Amino acid sequence: MRKWICLFLAVSLLALPVGAAEYEAKSWVLMDAATGTVLQSGNEHERLAPASVTKVMTLLLIMEAIDSGRIGWGDTVTASETAAAKGGSQVFLKAGETMTVEEMVKSIAVSSANDCACAMAEHLAGSETAFVEQMNVRAGELGMADTRFVNCTGLDDGPEAAEHRTSAHDIALMSRELLTKHPDIKKYTTIWMDSIRGGSFGLSNTNKLVRFYPGCTGLKTGFTSGAGYCLSASAERGGMELIAVAMGSETSQKRNDACRGMLDYGFANYAHYIPEAPAGASVSVKLGTADTVSAVLADPSPILVDRGKLAQITARATLLPELSAPVEQGQQVGELTIECGTEVLAVLPLTADRAVEKLGWTDLFAQLLGRIAMGS
Repeated sequence: MRKWICLFLAVSLLALPVGAAEYEAKSWVLMDAATGTVLQSGNEHERLAPASVTKVMTLLLIMEAIDSGRIGWGDTVTASETAAAKGGSQVFLKAGETMTVEEMVKSIAVSSANDCACAMAEHLAGSETAFVEQMNVRAGELGMADTRFVNCTGLDDGPEAAEHRTSAHDIALMSRELLTKHPDIKKYTTIWMDSIRGGSFGLSNTNKLVRFYPGCTGLKTGFTSGAGYCLSASAERGGMELIAVAMGSETSQKRNDACRGMLDYGFANYAHYIPEAPAGASVSVKLGTADTVSAVLADPSPILVDRGKLAQITARATLLPELSAPVEQGQQVGELTIECGTEVLAVLPLTADRAVEKLGWTDLFAQLLGRIAMGS
């Protein structure tokens, strides 16, 4: 009887989703940053309070403003009375105090400074309310269907705080957008300890994985009594970056363990295959100013694969027999089929690396004379 009970328990454990028993969070998700593929999840669309993980969106809007040239890293930001009055995590801004955009971003990314988040919101949009409207518009553009923001900090203050909700899935979406489109943010999200105000005020990262998890690239912690402990954690190894989100954990250790476990699972079981056009692949061009064009990949984006199958992947190029001029740069000249055994993983277009103009009558006549001369 004991043998059959043990066998039943073993089979039952194997039937459980990987990680279901070990991630102590109300909601969690593991996403590949490059492709957006969800690798593991549990209650990932449950709408919960995100606490300061909210600031991923705040930082995204700031970075978009910087990278578009609307504001600069050295611009001066003045703290209002409203910003200075923000509670929770802060750098104790005084009304009228000025800091550069870079110091503000550093304070938000490293120490989760609510006062700096509010100051930047006012600097960009005129008021926190107007900035929050931009946050919600951007969330809609990213497909964050589970999300509604009511502030830029994640604080539980104010009568509308009960409506401030998002999901682990949506946090992963905005984290991916921030990390992949604005990689400069990692200069700040990977800081363990630093200072502002000329070195007189120290900053210490609230995300302990930055120091204790190899390859960690960020991203943002959060805690309030209503939200519990939340974390969007990112890490990169071997050219693959993963995003792990845990919401509603009972302790900071449990949220850290949840994200660490997801990241470990992802790096152990998945890898990126980077497709490449075959060396020397070319197509001849008839009646053109050049005899051939090289075949290049139009989209060399990585393909997510099971790590154990990486060595089995093959690439097979199929090229057109010939092209007739004129040829446009980027014109499709063939396909690259990526396969793992009998499974086709992707079919990618191969395109011309350059434009080739059609020979004119003068060029054709000159070629004809050259051939006649060589024949004589």
